[in-house]
Parts: sequence; C-alpha cells; structure tokens
Amino acid sequence: MKRFAVAFTTLATAFAAHAADMNAVNHAAQIASGVGAGTAVPSLGVGAVLQTLLGLAIVIAFVFGCAWLARKFGVAGTKRTGLVKVIGGASLGNKERVSVVEIGDTWLVLGAAPGNVRLLHTMPAGSVELKPDGLPTEGQALQGSFGQRFRDALAGEATKRLQKFAGGSK
Repeated sequence: MKRFAVAFTTLATAFAAHAADMNAVNHAAQIASGVGAGTAVPSLGVGAVLQTLLGLAIVIAFVFGCAWLARKFGVAGTKRTGLVKVIGGASLGNKERVSVVEIGDTWLVLGAAPGNVRLLHTMPAGSVELKPDGLPTEGQALQGSFGQRFRDALAGEATKRLQKFAGGSK
C-alpha cells in the first residue's frame, strides 16, 4: 500500500506541474497584461523618434562646432617653430601642387607631383610681402606671370638634364 501511495503522490505531483505549465501557456496574454504599461516593451511614438533625432542633431552639431573652433584657433595646427615653414601653396591639378617653403632665410618654390618634388625657384625670405589672403601686395608681385616663370623653370631643368646627359655619354 505504501508503494501505491508513493506512486500516486508522484503521479499527482507530475500532473499538477504539467497542468501549471499548460496554464501558463494557455493564459499568457492574461499574465502579460498584468505587467505595468511600458515596462516590458518601450513605445516608439512620434515624440520619442523626434526626441532621438533632435538629440542626435545636437551631438553632431557639437562635434562640428568643436572641430571648427579647433581649426579657427589653431589648436590642431602644425608646429610653426620647426626648421621648415610652409609659407603658401596652390593646387595645379588633381595631383600636382606648388608650395613656397621657408628654410632659414631662404624661400624655396617647390613643385610636387606623385613620386617627386622639384625645386623651381629660390629667393630671399620676405622678398615678397603677402596680404592676409596669401597673395602678393600690389607693386611687389614677382616678375612675369606664373605660367611664364613655370615655363622658364622647366626649361632650365630640361637644359640641366640635357647637359648632364650629354656630359655623361662623352
């Protein structure tokens, strides 16, 4: 009889546990409705989306504002106390550039292209006074147009190379 009572108790316990599980499955909607509103699933209303977008816009504006201030006041600029100082420059194409560089008391006009840098001209530092926008002042402009000076520099370079080539083959 003890065996029968133990078996019956075990069977009744298992059935009750199974019934509780089935009750939870069958009444899930009722159980879920007892949870406080908005605690289980966040609502995505128009106000929440607009608040998120406004916050994102403010953060992006703050980042761009900090970058602008850093550029304006030279916080992120390069050191100007080194041996080489860049005085100015201009882009001549997608990959070509002309720059004026100061080394000591000499300005060097350099032409830069992919894979090489060429010396185009040298002049004493400060020989041309620049306006705040980087252009020469009236009456102190360099002699000739830029195109003419550039052609002369290239012709001089070509002459040097031809002389070197002719001298090397003798």
